[in-house]
Amino acid sequence: MSAMRQLSIQEYLSYLNYMHRRVLLLLVLMLSSCQWTRKDNLVRSPEVSTDLSDIRKRGTLTALVDNNSVSYFIYKGVPMGFEYELLQRVCQHLKLDLKIKVISSIEEAVNMLNTGQGDVLAFPLTITEERTHFLSFTRPHFANTQVLVQRKPEGWKSMAPSEVERSLLRDPVQLIGQEVHVKHGSSFKDRLGNLSEEIGGAILVREDSIDAETESLIRAVAQGNIRYTVADQTIAMVNSFYYDNIDVQTALSLPQQIAWAVRTNSPDLLKALNDWSDEIKGNGIFQVIYTKYFATPRNAMAVIQSDYSSHGGNKLSPYDDQIRKLSELLGWDWRLLASVVYQESHFQPGVVSWAGAVGLMQLLPETGSFFQVSNLYDPRQNLNGGVKFLKYLDDYWAKSVTDPGERIKFVLASYNAGLSHIIDSKNLARKYGKNPARWEQVGWFLAQKTNPKYYRDPVAPAGYCRCEGALSYVKEILQRYDEYKVHFR
Repeated sequence: MSAMRQLSIQEYLSYLNYMHRRVLLLLVLMLSSCQWTRKDNLVRSPEVSTDLSDIRKRGTLTALVDNNSVSYFIYKGVPMGFEYELLQRVCQHLKLDLKIKVISSIEEAVNMLNTGQGDVLAFPLTITEERTHFLSFTRPHFANTQVLVQRKPEGWKSMAPSEVERSLLRDPVQLIGQEVHVKHGSSFKDRLGNLSEEIGGAILVREDSIDAETESLIRAVAQGNIRYTVADQTIAMVNSFYYDNIDVQTALSLPQQIAWAVRTNSPDLLKALNDWSDEIKGNGIFQVIYTKYFATPRNAMAVIQSDYSSHGGNKLSPYDDQIRKLSELLGWDWRLLASVVYQESHFQPGVVSWAGAVGLMQLLPETGSFFQVSNLYDPRQNLNGGVKFLKYLDDYWAKSVTDPGERIKFVLASYNAGLSHIIDSKNLARKYGKNPARWEQVGWFLAQKTNPKYYRDPVAPAGYCRCEGALSYVKEILQRYDEYKVHFR
Protein backbone atom coordinates (compact mmCIF):
# COMPACT_ATOMS: atom_id res chain seq x y z
CA MET A 1 0.00 0.00 0.00
CA SER A 2 2.81 2.45 0.95
CA ALA A 3 4.65 1.57 -2.26
CA MET A 4 1.58 2.46 -4.30
CA ARG A 5 1.27 5.72 -2.38
CA GLN A 6 4.95 6.57 -2.98
CA LEU A 7 4.53 6.01 -6.72
CA SER A 8 1.46 8.22 -6.72
CA ILE A 9 3.41 11.08 -5.12
CA GLN A 10 6.20 10.79 -7.69
CA GLU A 11 3.67 10.82 -10.47
CA TYR A 12 1.96 13.83 -8.95
CA LEU A 13 5.24 15.78 -8.64
CA SER A 14 6.14 14.86 -12.19
CA TYR A 15 2.75 16.10 -13.34
CA LEU A 16 3.22 19.40 -11.48
CA ASN A 17 6.64 19.87 -13.06
CA TYR A 18 5.19 19.13 -16.49
CA MET A 19 2.36 21.62 -15.98
CA HIS A 20 4.76 24.28 -14.71
CA ARG A 21 6.85 23.98 -17.87
CA ARG A 22 3.78 24.06 -20.08
CA VAL A 23 2.46 27.21 -18.35
CA LEU A 24 5.80 28.95 -18.86
CA LEU A 25 5.79 27.93 -22.49
CA LEU A 26 2.21 29.13 -22.89
CA LEU A 27 3.16 32.51 -21.44
CA VAL A 28 6.02 32.82 -23.92
CA LEU A 29 3.78 31.86 -26.82
CA MET A 30 1.09 34.30 -25.63
CA LEU A 31 3.72 37.04 -25.47
CA SER A 32 4.87 36.08 -28.93
CA SER A 33 1.25 36.23 -30.09
CA CYS A 34 0.86 39.72 -28.64
CA GLN A 35 4.04 40.83 -30.38
CA TRP A 36 2.88 39.16 -33.59
CA THR A 37 -0.15 41.41 -33.73
CA ARG A 38 2.21 44.27 -34.39
CA LYS A 39 2.96 42.61 -37.68
CA ASP A 40 -0.58 43.50 -38.66
CA ASN A 41 0.94 46.89 -39.40
CA LEU A 42 2.67 45.28 -42.37
CA VAL A 43 1.51 46.27 -45.81
CA ARG A 44 0.97 42.69 -46.97
CA SER A 45 -0.21 43.37 -50.51
CA PRO A 46 1.39 45.58 -53.19
CA GLU A 47 -0.23 49.00 -53.44
CA VAL A 48 1.47 49.73 -56.76
CA SER A 49 1.78 47.84 -60.04
CA THR A 50 5.44 48.39 -60.89
CA ASP A 51 7.48 45.74 -62.65
CA LEU A 52 10.69 45.62 -64.67
CA SER A 53 9.29 47.50 -67.68
CA ASP A 54 8.34 50.45 -65.47
CA ILE A 55 11.73 50.36 -63.76
CA ARG A 56 13.46 50.40 -67.16
CA LYS A 57 11.44 53.44 -68.20
CA ARG A 58 12.58 55.42 -65.18
CA GLY A 59 16.12 54.03 -65.54
CA THR A 60 16.72 53.47 -61.83
CA LEU A 61 16.47 50.44 -59.55
CA THR A 62 15.71 51.48 -55.97
CA ALA A 63 17.13 49.04 -53.44
CA LEU A 64 16.26 48.89 -49.75
CA VAL A 65 19.37 47.84 -47.79
CA ASP A 66 20.52 47.47 -44.21
CA ASN A 67 23.38 49.66 -43.02
CA ASN A 68 25.79 47.24 -41.30
CA SER A 69 29.35 45.99 -41.54
CA VAL A 70 28.46 43.39 -44.19
CA SER A 71 25.53 44.51 -46.38
CA TYR A 72 26.32 48.18 -46.97
CA PHE A 73 28.81 50.59 -45.41
CA ILE A 74 31.28 53.34 -46.25
CA TYR A 75 34.99 52.48 -46.26
CA LYS A 76 37.45 55.35 -46.76
CA GLY A 77 34.66 57.35 -48.36
CA VAL A 78 33.69 54.58 -50.80
CA PRO A 79 30.41 52.58 -50.57
CA MET A 80 31.01 48.86 -50.07
CA GLY A 81 29.23 45.72 -48.87
CA PHE A 82 28.04 42.29 -49.99
CA GLU A 83 24.57 43.47 -50.96
CA TYR A 84 25.95 46.70 -52.43
CA GLU A 85 28.40 44.94 -54.76
CA LEU A 86 25.75 42.51 -55.94
CA LEU A 87 23.33 45.39 -56.55
CA GLN A 88 25.94 47.27 -58.53
CA ARG A 89 26.51 44.26 -60.74
CA VAL A 90 22.83 43.53 -61.32
CA CYS A 91 22.27 47.18 -62.28
CA GLN A 92 25.15 47.01 -64.74
CA HIS A 93 23.61 43.82 -66.13
CA LEU A 94 20.17 45.42 -66.47
CA LYS A 95 21.63 48.78 -67.63
CA LEU A 96 20.02 50.65 -64.77
CA ASP A 97 21.24 53.24 -62.29
CA LEU A 98 21.27 52.17 -58.65
CA LYS A 99 19.56 54.15 -55.90
CA ILE A 100 20.15 53.05 -52.32
CA LYS A 101 17.73 53.61 -49.44
CA VAL A 102 19.06 52.57 -46.04
CA ILE A 103 16.39 50.97 -43.85
CA SER A 104 17.21 48.97 -40.72
CA SER A 105 13.73 47.77 -39.74
CA ILE A 106 12.54 44.73 -41.70
CA GLU A 107 8.91 45.72 -41.18
CA GLU A 108 9.53 49.23 -42.48
CA ALA A 109 11.41 47.82 -45.46
CA VAL A 110 8.52 45.50 -46.34
CA ASN A 111 6.09 48.40 -46.13
CA MET A 112 8.27 50.60 -48.31
CA LEU A 113 8.59 47.81 -50.86
CA ASN A 114 4.85 47.19 -51.09
CA THR A 115 4.01 50.90 -51.27
CA GLY A 116 6.41 51.40 -54.16
CA GLN A 117 9.18 53.27 -52.32
CA GLY A 118 11.63 50.54 -53.31
CA ASP A 119 11.91 47.84 -55.95
CA VAL A 120 13.98 45.17 -54.25
CA LEU A 121 14.45 44.37 -50.59
CA ALA A 122 18.17 43.59 -50.62
CA PHE A 123 18.44 42.39 -47.03
CA PRO A 124 19.95 39.03 -46.09
CA LEU A 125 16.41 37.76 -45.49
CA THR A 126 15.59 34.33 -44.12
CA ILE A 127 12.92 32.68 -46.26
CA THR A 128 10.05 31.73 -43.97
CA GLU A 129 6.63 30.31 -44.80
CA GLU A 130 4.95 33.38 -43.31
CA ARG A 131 7.02 35.82 -45.38
CA THR A 132 6.18 34.04 -48.62
CA HIS A 133 2.58 35.26 -48.14
CA PHE A 134 3.57 38.88 -48.77
CA LEU A 135 6.98 38.72 -50.50
CA SER A 136 8.36 37.00 -53.59
CA PHE A 137 11.83 35.69 -52.82
CA THR A 138 14.67 35.40 -55.29
CA ARG A 139 16.54 32.15 -55.55
CA PRO A 140 18.54 31.70 -52.34
CA HIS A 141 21.96 33.30 -52.20
CA PHE A 142 23.21 30.79 -49.64
CA ALA A 143 22.12 28.74 -46.64
CA ASN A 144 22.63 30.07 -43.15
CA THR A 145 22.27 28.76 -39.61
CA GLN A 146 21.03 30.78 -36.67
CA VAL A 147 23.55 30.69 -33.84
CA LEU A 148 23.70 31.77 -30.23
CA VAL A 149 26.06 34.64 -29.50
CA GLN A 150 27.49 34.39 -26.00
CA ARG A 151 30.42 35.89 -24.14
CA LYS A 152 33.46 33.86 -23.22
CA PRO A 153 34.36 33.80 -19.51
CA GLU A 154 36.54 36.47 -17.95
CA GLY A 155 40.19 35.59 -18.33
CA TRP A 156 39.45 33.12 -21.11
CA LYS A 157 42.79 33.78 -22.84
CA SER A 158 44.70 32.30 -19.91
CA MET A 159 42.34 29.32 -19.53
CA ALA A 160 42.72 25.88 -21.08
CA PRO A 161 40.50 25.43 -24.17
CA SER A 162 38.63 22.60 -22.42
CA GLU A 163 37.88 24.88 -19.46
CA VAL A 164 36.58 27.61 -21.75
CA GLU A 165 34.43 25.05 -23.57
CA ARG A 166 32.87 23.79 -20.31
CA SER A 167 31.81 27.32 -19.42
CA LEU A 168 29.88 27.86 -22.66
CA LEU A 169 26.30 26.95 -23.42
CA ARG A 170 26.24 24.17 -26.00
CA ASP A 171 22.91 22.41 -25.35
CA PRO A 172 19.86 24.54 -26.27
CA VAL A 173 18.05 22.98 -23.30
CA GLN A 174 20.28 25.16 -21.12
CA LEU A 175 18.44 28.19 -22.51
CA ILE A 176 15.26 27.30 -20.58
CA GLY A 177 14.51 30.25 -18.32
CA GLN A 178 17.29 32.36 -19.89
CA GLU A 179 16.77 35.82 -21.37
CA VAL A 180 17.76 36.17 -25.03
CA HIS A 181 17.64 39.52 -26.86
CA VAL A 182 16.80 39.57 -30.57
CA LYS A 183 16.31 42.16 -33.29
CA HIS A 184 12.77 43.48 -33.67
CA GLY A 185 10.83 41.89 -36.51
CA SER A 186 13.49 39.26 -37.20
CA SER A 187 12.98 35.54 -37.71
CA PHE A 188 15.04 34.91 -34.57
CA LYS A 189 12.04 35.45 -32.28
CA ASP A 190 9.98 32.89 -34.13
CA ARG A 191 12.84 30.41 -34.07
CA LEU A 192 13.27 30.77 -30.30
CA GLY A 193 9.51 30.29 -29.85
CA ASN A 194 9.68 27.06 -31.83
CA LEU A 195 12.81 26.01 -29.93
CA SER A 196 11.00 26.57 -26.61
CA GLU A 197 8.35 24.11 -27.72
CA GLU A 198 10.94 21.62 -28.98
CA ILE A 199 12.95 21.56 -25.75
CA GLY A 200 9.89 21.64 -23.49
CA GLY A 201 10.68 24.84 -21.61
CA ALA A 202 10.34 28.57 -22.01
CA ILE A 203 13.13 30.74 -23.38
CA LEU A 204 12.53 34.35 -22.34
CA VAL A 205 12.68 36.21 -25.64
CA ARG A 206 13.27 39.96 -25.47
CA GLU A 207 12.46 41.53 -28.83
CA ASP A 208 14.40 44.76 -28.57
CA SER A 209 13.17 48.12 -29.79
CA ILE A 210 12.76 48.81 -33.48
CA ASP A 211 16.06 50.73 -33.37
CA ALA A 212 18.07 47.74 -32.11
CA GLU A 213 20.35 46.07 -34.66
CA THR A 214 21.69 42.52 -34.70
CA GLU A 215 25.24 43.92 -34.66
CA SER A 216 24.50 46.32 -31.81
CA LEU A 217 23.13 43.37 -29.82
CA ILE A 218 26.28 41.35 -30.59
CA ARG A 219 28.32 44.28 -29.36
CA ALA A 220 26.20 44.40 -26.18
CA VAL A 221 27.06 40.73 -25.56
CA ALA A 222 30.77 41.42 -26.13
CA GLN A 223 30.64 44.30 -23.66
CA GLY A 224 28.74 42.28 -21.07
CA ASN A 225 25.57 44.37 -21.19
CA ILE A 226 23.37 41.43 -22.18
CA ARG A 227 24.03 37.71 -21.89
CA TYR A 228 22.75 36.24 -25.15
CA THR A 229 21.55 37.18 -28.60
CA VAL A 230 20.91 35.27 -31.83
CA ALA A 231 22.38 36.03 -35.25
CA ASP A 232 22.81 34.46 -38.65
CA GLN A 233 26.05 32.51 -38.68
CA THR A 234 27.60 34.63 -41.45
CA ILE A 235 27.05 37.89 -39.54
CA ALA A 236 28.12 36.28 -36.28
CA MET A 237 31.37 35.00 -37.79
CA VAL A 238 32.25 38.42 -39.22
CA ASN A 239 31.66 40.02 -35.82
CA SER A 240 33.76 37.37 -34.10
CA PHE A 241 36.71 38.82 -36.05
CA TYR A 242 36.06 42.14 -34.31
CA TYR A 243 35.20 40.78 -30.86
CA ASP A 244 37.44 37.87 -29.93
CA ASN A 245 35.66 37.42 -26.60
CA ILE A 246 32.41 36.15 -28.12
CA ASP A 247 31.52 32.59 -29.06
CA VAL A 248 29.27 31.84 -32.05
CA GLN A 249 29.55 28.05 -32.30
CA THR A 250 26.22 26.97 -30.79
CA ALA A 251 23.69 26.32 -33.56
CA LEU A 252 20.01 26.95 -32.83
CA SER A 253 18.52 25.99 -36.18
CA LEU A 254 18.94 23.85 -39.24
CA PRO A 255 20.39 25.64 -42.29
CA GLN A 256 17.93 28.23 -43.59
CA GLN A 257 17.78 29.86 -47.01
CA ILE A 258 18.81 33.51 -47.39
CA ALA A 259 17.55 35.62 -50.29
CA TRP A 260 16.35 39.02 -51.49
CA ALA A 261 12.68 39.83 -52.09
CA VAL A 262 10.47 41.79 -54.48
CA ARG A 263 6.75 42.56 -54.58
CA THR A 264 4.49 39.62 -55.34
CA ASN A 265 3.27 41.41 -58.49
CA SER A 266 6.77 41.92 -59.97
CA PRO A 267 7.34 38.58 -61.75
CA ASP A 268 9.49 40.05 -64.53
CA LEU A 269 11.86 41.70 -62.07
CA LEU A 270 12.01 38.46 -60.08
CA LYS A 271 12.89 36.48 -63.20
CA ALA A 272 15.57 38.99 -64.22
CA LEU A 273 17.17 38.79 -60.76
CA ASN A 274 17.08 35.00 -60.81
CA ASP A 275 18.57 34.78 -64.31
CA TRP A 276 21.36 37.16 -63.33
CA SER A 277 21.96 35.23 -60.08
CA ASP A 278 22.28 31.98 -62.02
CA GLU A 279 24.81 33.63 -64.32
CA ILE A 280 27.15 35.03 -61.64
CA LYS A 281 27.01 31.80 -59.66
CA GLY A 282 27.89 29.90 -62.80
CA ASN A 283 30.89 32.06 -63.69
CA GLY A 284 32.28 32.26 -60.12
CA ILE A 285 31.73 35.98 -59.51
CA PHE A 286 29.26 35.36 -56.70
CA GLN A 287 31.73 33.16 -54.82
CA VAL A 288 34.45 35.80 -55.08
CA ILE A 289 32.18 38.45 -53.56
CA TYR A 290 30.90 36.06 -50.89
CA THR A 291 34.44 35.13 -49.88
CA LYS A 292 35.46 38.79 -49.70
CA TYR A 293 32.82 39.67 -47.12
CA PHE A 294 32.11 36.44 -45.25
CA ALA A 295 35.11 34.14 -45.47
CA THR A 296 38.07 36.49 -44.92
CA PRO A 297 39.13 37.60 -41.42
CA ARG A 298 39.20 41.33 -41.99
CA ASN A 299 41.51 42.20 -39.18
CA ALA A 300 44.05 39.80 -40.71
CA MET A 301 43.59 41.00 -44.28
CA ALA A 302 43.46 44.74 -43.73
CA VAL A 303 47.26 44.80 -43.97
CA ILE A 304 49.63 41.89 -44.50
CA GLN A 305 51.65 41.96 -41.32
CA SER A 306 55.44 41.83 -41.53
CA ASP A 307 58.36 43.30 -39.65
CA TYR A 308 60.27 45.80 -41.71
CA SER A 309 63.72 46.41 -40.26
CA SER A 310 65.62 49.50 -41.26
CA HIS A 311 68.93 48.86 -42.96
CA GLY A 312 70.78 50.72 -40.25
CA GLY A 313 71.78 54.31 -39.83
CA ASN A 314 68.97 56.76 -40.46
CA LYS A 315 66.88 54.77 -42.93
CA LEU A 316 63.32 53.73 -42.22
CA SER A 317 62.36 52.36 -45.63
CA PRO A 318 63.43 52.28 -49.28
CA TYR A 319 61.09 55.24 -49.81
CA ASP A 320 62.52 57.67 -47.25
CA ASP A 321 63.78 60.18 -49.80
CA GLN A 322 60.40 60.50 -51.49
CA ILE A 323 58.61 60.61 -48.12
CA ARG A 324 60.89 63.44 -47.00
CA LYS A 325 60.17 65.42 -50.16
CA LEU A 326 56.40 64.85 -50.09
CA SER A 327 56.14 65.73 -46.40
CA GLU A 328 57.16 69.30 -47.30
CA LEU A 329 53.97 69.64 -49.38
CA LEU A 330 51.97 68.81 -46.24
CA GLY A 331 54.07 70.88 -43.88
CA TRP A 332 54.56 67.71 -41.81
CA ASP A 333 57.61 66.18 -40.20
CA TRP A 334 58.71 63.43 -42.62
CA ARG A 335 58.68 60.91 -39.76
CA LEU A 336 54.96 61.51 -39.23
CA LEU A 337 54.26 60.74 -42.88
CA ALA A 338 56.53 57.69 -42.62
CA SER A 339 54.47 56.51 -39.67
CA VAL A 340 51.33 56.78 -41.81
CA VAL A 341 52.91 54.73 -44.59
CA TYR A 342 54.01 52.06 -42.12
CA GLN A 343 50.53 51.94 -40.58
CA GLU A 344 48.95 51.49 -43.99
CA SER A 345 51.27 48.94 -45.59
CA HIS A 346 54.37 48.26 -43.50
CA PHE A 347 56.23 49.78 -46.48
CA GLN A 348 55.08 46.94 -48.78
CA PRO A 349 54.00 48.29 -52.19
CA GLY A 350 52.20 45.11 -53.23
CA VAL A 351 49.78 44.89 -50.32
CA VAL A 352 46.09 44.60 -51.25
CA SER A 353 43.49 44.80 -48.48
CA TRP A 354 40.28 42.77 -48.28
CA ALA A 355 38.48 45.88 -49.55
CA GLY A 356 40.71 46.30 -52.60
CA ALA A 357 42.90 49.13 -51.25
CA VAL A 358 46.33 48.93 -52.87
CA GLY A 359 49.93 49.78 -52.15
CA LEU A 360 51.99 51.86 -49.78
CA MET A 361 49.17 54.30 -48.98
CA GLN A 362 46.36 51.72 -49.40
CA LEU A 363 44.49 53.71 -52.03
CA LEU A 364 41.18 52.45 -53.34
CA PRO A 365 40.94 52.50 -57.14
CA GLU A 366 38.32 55.27 -57.01
CA THR A 367 40.56 57.45 -54.83
CA GLY A 368 43.60 56.77 -56.99
CA SER A 369 41.70 57.74 -60.11
CA PHE A 370 40.52 60.98 -58.48
CA PHE A 371 44.11 61.92 -57.67
CA GLN A 372 45.38 60.85 -61.11
CA VAL A 373 47.24 57.70 -60.08
CA SER A 374 47.38 55.47 -63.15
CA ASN A 375 49.22 52.57 -61.49
CA LEU A 376 48.40 51.93 -57.84
CA TYR A 377 51.20 49.36 -57.58
CA ASP A 378 53.86 51.88 -58.52
CA PRO A 379 55.34 53.07 -55.17
CA ARG A 380 56.08 56.58 -56.39
CA GLN A 381 52.63 57.12 -57.87
CA ASN A 382 50.94 55.58 -54.85
CA LEU A 383 52.82 57.80 -52.42
CA ASN A 384 52.07 60.88 -54.53
CA GLY A 385 48.36 60.01 -54.62
CA GLY A 386 48.21 59.33 -50.90
CA VAL A 387 49.87 62.62 -50.03
CA LYS A 388 47.54 64.51 -52.37
CA PHE A 389 44.66 62.92 -50.51
CA LEU A 390 46.15 63.91 -47.14
CA LYS A 391 46.66 67.47 -48.43
CA TYR A 392 43.05 67.59 -49.61
CA LEU A 393 41.90 66.52 -46.14
CA ASP A 394 44.22 68.98 -44.42
CA ASP A 395 42.88 71.84 -46.55
CA TYR A 396 39.34 70.82 -45.67
CA TRP A 397 39.90 70.68 -41.91
CA ALA A 398 41.99 73.87 -41.85
CA LYS A 399 38.74 75.80 -42.24
CA SER A 400 37.34 74.62 -38.90
CA VAL A 401 40.25 73.15 -36.90
CA THR A 402 42.90 75.82 -36.56
CA ASP A 403 45.17 74.06 -34.08
CA PRO A 404 47.75 72.12 -36.17
CA GLY A 405 48.15 69.33 -33.63
CA GLU A 406 44.41 68.75 -33.44
CA ARG A 407 44.00 69.04 -37.20
CA ILE A 408 46.48 66.22 -37.81
CA LYS A 409 44.21 63.90 -35.82
CA PHE A 410 41.17 64.88 -37.87
CA VAL A 411 43.14 64.35 -41.09
CA LEU A 412 44.40 60.92 -40.05
CA ALA A 413 40.96 59.77 -38.91
CA SER A 414 39.43 60.99 -42.18
CA TYR A 415 42.05 59.10 -44.18
CA ASN A 416 41.24 55.92 -42.30
CA ALA A 417 37.48 56.00 -41.80
CA GLY A 418 36.42 58.39 -44.55
CA LEU A 419 35.78 62.13 -44.41
CA SER A 420 32.00 61.75 -44.25
CA HIS A 421 32.09 59.81 -40.96
CA ILE A 422 34.35 62.38 -39.30
CA ILE A 423 32.08 65.20 -40.49
CA ASP A 424 29.13 63.29 -38.99
CA SER A 425 30.99 62.98 -35.68
CA LYS A 426 31.85 66.68 -35.68
CA ASN A 427 28.18 67.50 -36.29
CA LEU A 428 27.13 65.21 -33.45
CA ALA A 429 29.68 66.81 -31.11
CA ARG A 430 28.29 70.24 -31.91
CA LYS A 431 24.70 69.06 -31.46
CA TYR A 432 25.46 67.62 -28.01
CA GLY A 433 27.29 70.72 -26.83
CA LYS A 434 30.86 69.44 -27.24
CA ASN A 435 33.79 71.17 -28.94
CA PRO A 436 33.75 70.17 -32.65
CA ALA A 437 37.39 71.23 -33.02
CA ARG A 438 38.72 68.92 -30.30
CA TRP A 439 39.56 65.42 -31.49
CA GLU A 440 38.98 63.77 -28.11
CA GLN A 441 35.39 64.98 -28.05
CA VAL A 442 34.67 64.32 -31.73
CA GLY A 443 36.35 60.92 -31.50
CA TRP A 444 33.93 59.86 -28.77
CA PHE A 445 31.02 60.33 -31.16
CA LEU A 446 32.91 58.52 -33.91
CA ALA A 447 33.06 55.48 -31.63
CA GLN A 448 29.28 55.67 -31.19
CA LYS A 449 28.50 55.22 -34.88
CA THR A 450 27.42 51.63 -34.32
CA ASN A 451 24.67 52.96 -32.03
CA PRO A 452 21.39 53.71 -33.86
CA LYS A 453 20.81 56.70 -31.57
CA TYR A 454 23.76 58.43 -33.21
CA TYR A 455 24.19 56.98 -36.70
CA ARG A 456 20.51 57.52 -37.51
CA ASP A 457 20.62 61.14 -36.37
CA PRO A 458 19.78 63.54 -39.24
CA VAL A 459 23.08 65.37 -38.65
CA ALA A 460 24.96 62.12 -39.43
CA PRO A 461 23.88 61.23 -42.99
CA ALA A 462 26.83 58.87 -43.64
CA GLY A 463 25.20 56.40 -41.27
CA TYR A 464 26.60 53.27 -39.69
CA CYS A 465 30.33 52.83 -39.21
CA ARG A 466 32.41 50.47 -37.12
CA CYS A 467 34.86 53.31 -36.58
CA GLU A 468 36.58 52.38 -33.32
CA GLY A 469 39.55 51.35 -35.46
CA ALA A 470 40.03 54.95 -36.59
CA LEU A 471 40.67 55.97 -32.97
CA SER A 472 43.36 53.30 -32.66
CA TYR A 473 44.72 54.29 -36.07
CA VAL A 474 45.30 57.90 -34.96
CA LYS A 475 46.75 56.86 -31.62
CA GLU A 476 49.14 54.28 -33.07
CA ILE A 477 50.45 56.59 -35.80
CA LEU A 478 51.21 59.35 -33.32
CA GLN A 479 52.84 56.95 -30.86
CA ARG A 480 55.04 55.51 -33.61
CA TYR A 481 55.87 59.06 -34.72
CA ASP A 482 57.16 59.78 -31.21
CA GLU A 483 59.33 56.66 -31.43
CA TYR A 484 60.64 57.63 -34.87
CA LYS A 485 61.62 61.06 -33.55
CA VAL A 486 63.86 59.40 -30.97
CA HIS A 487 65.65 57.03 -33.38
CA PHE A 488 65.65 58.83 -36.73
CA ARG A 489 66.71 62.30 -37.75
